[in-house]
Amino acid sequence: MADGVIRLHGSDNVVIALQDLAPGAVVAAVAAPLPGAVPRGHKIAAQAIAKGDMVIRYGQIIGQATADIPAGAHIHSHNLGMGPHSSDYAIGAECRPLPALPPRSFMGYHRPDGTVGTRNYLGILTSVNCSGSVARFIAEAAEKDPVLAAMPGIDGIVPIVHQTGCGMSGTNEGYATLMRTLKGYARNRTSAVSFWWASAVR
Repeated sequence: MADGVIRLHGSDNVVIALQDLAPGAVVAAVAAPLPGAVPRGHKIAAQAIAKGDMVIRYGQIIGQATADIPAGAHIHSHNLGMGPHSSDYAIGAECRPLPALPPRSFMGYHRPDGTVGTRNYLGILTSVNCSGSVARFIAEAAEKDPVLAAMPGIDGIVPIVHQTGCGMSGTNEGYATLMRTLKGYARNRTSAVSFWWASAVR
């Protein structure tokens, strides 16, 4: 960006006016003073463009000069049209191999099955909401127990509770959804590796 214009791509032969420019204005990206006014948002020839040459914006062909266009001239429908040109967009032509990166790592651990984890929590699942408080009390007591703190690789203990289970049918859709959700928690090895099951005594 320079003196009220912007070049959108390094290979462009036009720049774009960021403000209304008066005749005779001098901008750093253009080889000559502007021979005429250029409205904001319009194209300006950054260099002389011969009749029949392609006009390049965003690094792509946007049209063909229908007349000789001197440097600094306003480019618009009066001197820009369509003509035969390659329709190959050259996708990926600017692709360059990335430099070799140093090996990356993160604070995790390997599991016996080849996967990795980032945390190692003991989870307490409850089959019914009646045991929710019990699960919380277990977690709270265990967090304060020095035995847990001394266990290597154990980050903590968390209660996984819900507000259903008690008094519900064991055969309906709600029960099936609850059990499916609890089983999903038990199988999820992203963070938890072990579960205790706390159920209310009926």
